[in-house]
Amino acid sequence: MTTARTTDLTVVPVPAHGAEDVVVATSGPDEGCVFTGTEDGSVFRVSHDGAKVDRVAHTGGRPLGIEIDADGRLLVCDAKRGVLRIDTATGGIETVTDRVGGQPMVFCNNAAIASDGTVWFSDSSQRYGIERWKDDFIQVTRSGRLMRMDPDGTVTVVLDGLAFANGVALSKDEDFVCVAETGGRTVVRRWLTGDRAGMRDLLCSNLPGYPDNIARGSDGLIWVTIASPRDPVVERLQGAPLKVRKLVTRIPQKLQPQPARTVRVQAYDDEGRLVHDLDLPGERYHMVTGVREHDGRVWMGSLHEPAIAAHDL
Repeated sequence: MTTARTTDLTVVPVPAHGAEDVVVATSGPDEGCVFTGTEDGSVFRVSHDGAKVDRVAHTGGRPLGIEIDADGRLLVCDAKRGVLRIDTATGGIETVTDRVGGQPMVFCNNAAIASDGTVWFSDSSQRYGIERWKDDFIQVTRSGRLMRMDPDGTVTVVLDGLAFANGVALSKDEDFVCVAETGGRTVVRRWLTGDRAGMRDLLCSNLPGYPDNIARGSDGLIWVTIASPRDPVVERLQGAPLKVRKLVTRIPQKLQPQPARTVRVQAYDDEGRLVHDLDLPGERYHMVTGVREHDGRVWMGSLHEPAIAAHDL
């Protein structure tokens, strides 16, 4: 296992706060560029060296998870607008789906695209939107879901009852899909093929903090962000009576438990073995919520920072 504790972190500013997720273009005219979405609704393209940043689109919502489909278009999970497709050349936006079972999604979050075009995506909560994510997290509503959208557009709920469903990733051979369960500090795995098809277990559990986005890297590993270290106070609150949990989320923001400043990502193989554990100082950057390994460079995004960051393995 590789463990890193170093100051070797490159921070690349973008023109807005909350560059929550990252994805790297591996082909086409945008090859080598990194895309991210920010809290003002913008989607930015960052050149491979960080020297140039362009806004390619504005969703009118809050873009979170970003993937690139087989045609080179961005597939964006917008917390307010659902699953979108964006043409990076024109900035054109198409709504792929904003409903599940005829009901609007409340908190569309992250996705992964299979080789056949199937899209796996998460809805973090059926009760609270992104502005009130802490309410869901503390109250443990377990209303998060993982969905499958077939190439014909049919949407099916595959897993529900998740404690804040978050990042989504497929295994290297696409024999399972996994989803981060932030409130449980686990990554839940659902098998798609073989003798275990349809079964549910855990890729990893008892994580050292709260996982956000996850993504399969070019190294075949599943990279997991640790947005904040485990907080004993938060976990005691999660186990308190519901009335107490609701009261906590109503007190002033500055008095609520705050995420500690940290930069941490981990990588697991398909057997759930920890391969990399990058634990970096949080002075210049913090709360990593997006990760993408590409050719030995680990790109990171943050729900709060007006920047993306990179670390070379």
